[in-house]
Amino acid sequence: MYVIKVLLGPLGLELFPPPQGLKAEYDTLFTKDCLLFLHQLISTFDKEVDQVLRLRVSRKAHLDLSGDLPGFLENTSHVRTDPDWRVLPVPPRLCRRHVDIGDLAPCDTQRFIKALQSPAQGIQVDFDDGNCPTYHNQIRGIHNVLKAVHNQFSDVPHISEVPVLMLRPRAWNMVEPNMMVEGKQAPGPLFDFGLLMFHCGKTLFEEQSGPFFYLSKVESFMEARLWNNIFVWTQQKLDLPLGTIKATVLIENILAAFEMEEILYELRDHSAGLNCGIWDYSASFVNKFGHREAFLLPDRSKYVNMEKRFLRSYMDLLVQTCHRRGALATGGMAALLLPQDTYSTSYRTVLDTVTRLKLLEIQAGVDGFMVYDLRLIEPMQELFRLHTEGDNQLQQLRHDVIVSPDDLLSMPSGGVTLSGLKHNIAVSVLFINAWLSGKGHYFYRGQVEDSATAEISRSQVWQWICHQTQLEDDSRLVNRTLVTELIKEALTELSVFCQSAREKWRLHTAADMVLEVVLKRDFPEFITTYLSQDHTFLSSHSRGRSLKHIYL
Repeated sequence: MYVIKVLLGPLGLELFPPPQGLKAEYDTLFTKDCLLFLHQLISTFDKEVDQVLRLRVSRKAHLDLSGDLPGFLENTSHVRTDPDWRVLPVPPRLCRRHVDIGDLAPCDTQRFIKALQSPAQGIQVDFDDGNCPTYHNQIRGIHNVLKAVHNQFSDVPHISEVPVLMLRPRAWNMVEPNMMVEGKQAPGPLFDFGLLMFHCGKTLFEEQSGPFFYLSKVESFMEARLWNNIFVWTQQKLDLPLGTIKATVLIENILAAFEMEEILYELRDHSAGLNCGIWDYSASFVNKFGHREAFLLPDRSKYVNMEKRFLRSYMDLLVQTCHRRGALATGGMAALLLPQDTYSTSYRTVLDTVTRLKLLEIQAGVDGFMVYDLRLIEPMQELFRLHTEGDNQLQQLRHDVIVSPDDLLSMPSGGVTLSGLKHNIAVSVLFINAWLSGKGHYFYRGQVEDSATAEISRSQVWQWICHQTQLEDDSRLVNRTLVTELIKEALTELSVFCQSAREKWRLHTAADMVLEVVLKRDFPEFITTYLSQDHTFLSSHSRGRSLKHIYL
């Protein structure tokens, strides 16, 4: 273990030195002034971060002990019933959000450059779901953003001409183990946000291209209030006007779905709207109500899609809420990948499938959505041109929508299939395998898989074991024995793709970790938290460091 210790006045900040090959990038990012800023930012808000995380635990405990179900909050009804308030208008570059590129981990320099050269409206610069937060990936990724903002990539247009950067720091559940502030690991989102704002915020503002953010896994309006306080503090520190920072909140949790107006209200000076997506949101039902048999989520491959009542109601309510308050509403990411042969039947099938699903979102009133495959950008932009007018659909107020708590909490009918169970197991094993190799997403059966699909996959396996669910195929029960057998089968099938003994060891380690997480008595809230704090992951990315202290 190799540590730089930076002493700032009477307090301390400890920081690991650079990963191999990244000394120049590290020195560019971690200047003395930047470290002072990070120390002030993190020490100012550290207690509030702990408070919102404890509030999550408290709310979950209350739901478990009382058996209650969430609803629209009584003590904030004045926010929802006040017809007059609106979010501040977004800057011109955010008015047209038709097609963003999603899941783009900026540590992947080649893909990042291709995205910057693309015709997309925006790029979800992802330090969260599509990214594995190794120290190497965080430093490489943040430095790549700095290079893009300061026009240091050759053959890439000026920052004012590339797709707008929507910077997505890690969520509140993640920490940065390579930085200690006053004896505690730094909150991951503050580490990411602080570095990005310090090095890029002013330039993005001057070029009328930001700074713009995605906020992941927000569960309550109190968490939105914390982010708003962070934005206000940061703008004051960096001498930026109030309202410079704009943020899109991803509504990825069932509890947040009941507080969408309150979340917009708390961020009304800094809001770029709300976003809806299918898999993290679906997994949140297992997270909050997984022990309750009434909330058994059926096979996602067969019975869960955006046309189901609980998901359609969520999307309709999100669009209505946003447009009522003058905010943009965006949809999820198309994960399907187009085959290489543009004349093949399979290419046409994939394109037709994506078109049908995304047309449903456009008809619901969304102002934009994401794709992973860059070749889908122009076909999806054409879809907006054909079915909408202007830069956005803010005029679609959706007066037809009336959503009740029952609508949001209505589980789809259906059972569990053997193929669905096998698919969830494979996705979980392959995700952890990718994570151990330092990657936050991978490709499987024609689509990109990331922590969101891993989250729903392992959640469903855990819940089906918990309730001893019966398979539709042959009436077997989903239990420890069956899942263990299927994991062994998956290993046999997947091992043929391993090209070395190390790759095979990593795959077997991933399988062991999947079995461990789906058999836990209490549901691990986030798979990324479990993985990032697991000794296997930490040790595999901390080799070869010796101890050293440097004082500033």
